[in-house]
Amino acid sequence: MDTFVVNLKFVGLLQTLSGADRIVTIDHYLDAVPATTQSSAPISTVAVSREVKSLVTAEHAQFETTCFYVAPIGDADSALRRHSDLFLGSIIEPAVEPFKLNVIRADAIDKPGVITKQIIEYLLKSRLVIVDLSHHNPNVFYELAIRHMMRLPVVQIIRLADKVPFDINQMRTIIIDDTDVYSLVPKIESYRSEISTQIRRALDDPDSVDNPITTYYPALKAALN
Repeated sequence: MDTFVVNLKFVGLLQTLSGADRIVTIDHYLDAVPATTQSSAPISTVAVSREVKSLVTAEHAQFETTCFYVAPIGDADSALRRHSDLFLGSIIEPAVEPFKLNVIRADAIDKPGVITKQIIEYLLKSRLVIVDLSHHNPNVFYELAIRHMMRLPVVQIIRLADKVPFDINQMRTIIIDDTDVYSLVPKIESYRSEISTQIRRALDDPDSVDNPITTYYPALKAALN
């Protein structure tokens, strides 16, 4: 189903109408194509002119519907794990839900293989990455740098107790006060809304990524072969 939906979007036949995603007919799609693009050529020829080289694969579809959550995970029952589980279940997943993306954290990757390779693959291919900078975990910053190099959409969050490091302190970062339950609970809806707003902006214009690499080396971009 994910492959089917992603391919519909890829060829322009799944559009947002009246606030909902709807499958449109080819005639409806062609009516929306600029007049310079339309011709007396058969429909199949017009479709080819959109430079669609091949259908999207199942693997591509999987990543197109994935939000990879980069966070300090820690051992089971550790303070890090409790922090990560709390943010994931109470804030991140509800904020991502309206965008129909599946939130995946590294410990939930169910594919066999080397975990580091899989993490890098998710960083390179996921439609969106949300990074929790809390506790200043070195693995998190390493993974964030990979995403920055690819110039792909990122949403950054951090707990109030931590300071955003100098190299990325100009990036918009959502600060979450989890000092105690009385500080966190009343603001959970506000945090969810703020994250959703950043997600929407990132997905609406994924090419306008802003990070230290794009700022100082705008022509530099890594690419997958």
